Amino acid sequence: MREIVLQQPGEFIERHVPPPARKEGEALVGIRRIGVCGTDLHAFAGRQPFFSYPRVLGHELGVEVLDAPANDFGIRAGDRCAVEPYLSCGECHSCRLGKPNCCEKLQVLGVHTDGGMRPFLSVPVRLLHKSGALTLDQLALVETLGIGAHAVARGSLRSGEETLVVGAGPIGLATMQFARAAGGRVRCLELSDARRAFVEGLGFECLDAWDQRRADMVFDATGNPRAMEASFDYVAFGGRLVLVGLVQGRISFDDPQFHRREATLLASRNSCGDFPRIIRMIESGEIDTAPWITDRLTLAGTPRGFAGLRERPNLVKAMIEVEERDE
Repeated sequence: MREIVLQQPGEFIERHVPPPARKEGEALVGIRRIGVCGTDLHAFAGRQPFFSYPRVLGHELGVEVLDAPANDFGIRAGDRCAVEPYLSCGECHSCRLGKPNCCEKLQVLGVHTDGGMRPFLSVPVRLLHKSGALTLDQLALVETLGIGAHAVARGSLRSGEETLVVGAGPIGLATMQFARAAGGRVRCLELSDARRAFVEGLGFECLDAWDQRRADMVFDATGNPRAMEASFDYVAFGGRLVLVGLVQGRISFDDPQFHRREATLLASRNSCGDFPRIIRMIESGEIDTAPWITDRLTLAGTPRGFAGLRERPNLVKAMIEVEERDE
């Protein structure tokens, strides 16, 4: 089968390897769709923390189950599923606290261990979430939505709170969706004209510069150190800031102002138990990710086409399609 490997920053290679066998307690799945995440773009650029090369990318996955053992999750051959890509140990302090998203030994498919840029993968059955109604594109985007859902949960957003989301990439879009679902009065801060127009088309107010109006709840989804530092200024007295994006390095803030406002700072990592709820929300039409997909690649075309994605002015989300000949 064809496998696409990020050999080093800026260099994909293609290699042909035998298809994997199904491991005990796991299901063999056919990869059908792979969403391109900011993590993948940062890894390509050599700016992704906790990352090593070479690596098979791909953690936003829409799959078809090819073979599954008897299980208590109702997963059978032929099911279409989203894959929860977080391989937690189940034994560490975080896992025992019910926070497997920040497991001390966490392995994320496509980040810490090889992911889905290949036609077949063996994954634990418990990480598969099926839907008979969603398309493969929709299933591949459940993971992205989970990041936003968890961020909103981390912030304990209450109905009616003034909410500012900084950054209108896919993670920012996901955060906006769940902040609105929680009843927040949501605005966005985004410098890109194209992304601002896209967000406004979804019914959100979007600014190109901060208007000095502080928010009870601020989510920074930029992964940019200067933007993250500036986000501290946007928080109202008694407000909260959730850092959803991740940057390689340190950030700083004005400590007297932070204390004066008695602000709360929170980090948000991955998602935690949100896949079933997200699938139900997409099935009901409460969330529509169809407009997000602005670009498409084939698996075979990824080594040639991936670099150009970073230059696309209107890029929101790229989707990689895996075809039969890749097998």
